[in-house]
Amino acid sequence: MWFKNLQIYRFTRPFEQDADALEKQLEEMAFTPCGSQDISKFGWVAPLGKGTSALVHEAAGQLLLCARKEEKMLPSSVVKDMLDEKVEALEAEQGRALKKKEKEALKEEILMTLLPRAFTRHSQTFLWINPADGYVAVDAGSVKKADDVLALLRKSIGSLPVVPLALKNPPEITMTEWLNGTTPPAGFTLGDEVELRSALEHGGIIRAKEQDLLSEEMKAHLLADKLVTKLALEWAETVSFVLGDDLSIKRLKFSEELREQNDDVLSEDRAARLDADFALMTGEFARFIPDLIAALGGENAQYARAAPPLIPFRRKPNFRRNFWFKETTSL
Repeated sequence: MWFKNLQIYRFTRPFEQDADALEKQLEEMAFTPCGSQDISKFGWVAPLGKGTSALVHEAAGQLLLCARKEEKMLPSSVVKDMLDEKVEALEAEQGRALKKKEKEALKEEILMTLLPRAFTRHSQTFLWINPADGYVAVDAGSVKKADDVLALLRKSIGSLPVVPLALKNPPEITMTEWLNGTTPPAGFTLGDEVELRSALEHGGIIRAKEQDLLSEEMKAHLLADKLVTKLALEWAETVSFVLGDDLSIKRLKFSEELREQNDDVLSEDRAARLDADFALMTGEFARFIPDLIAALGGENAQYARAAPPLIPFRRKPNFRRNFWFKETTSL
């Protein structure tokens, strides 16, 4: 249940679905296994796992969802070899080169033949909705994976008004200042890992682990026009993570002292333990996320709301993709 990554998005208007209403909407997109001719299936499963059936879990107003994906594994090299063999045989038989559409039809035929015998792989991704503070977070290591889950949620409920939030200051500038001698705000301490990229095109990348980040060696890289693009940090001695300049949070780890707070919950009752861990984790995030936003200089006022400024996590404006423009124009 403990998230390993955070890709965080801000709602542009209040999320007013309660758990019961959301449950009914998700049922239409519940996960079903691949059939013999299906390449992949994507849908919702119970976030508390086996023995439970609810697709939405609620704890203290926080909502937890889980998307499951099943994919058939068909090596492209195998498909290509079979296609080449069939094309060669037909061209020799007919004495002519096959057209592009004919080759595509042959490829589709090969896929349909192989699918029933293909191996499958499964993955699941948790999504957390915080209606009160106006954001949604996905436990995904990449933006694409998070976007896929949000697209499934949008399809399930009809509309999902989320946008990437911006900071007042570029995060790479703030992180670079921390390495250049400016003390991080109270509660945050530097880790021992960093990635530096040159501000110049083709200027190079430096990655360091188990390194004193305040050493003269690091300062020399900064003087050579390098900026911090990834930085290991620790917050309040309970959460360690790697922050990227795209505002993604990866390799989240929670202290043993924090995790042990739920040791009194019977381990045999898996659902009860997951519920307790979810409540404990989101309670910690409720303090951690605002602190991180403040440490990075605060949220851009463009999407600021009456609620405390939380969450600006996503790509910088010049990296925004069509995914976002489709959403904002549909509101």
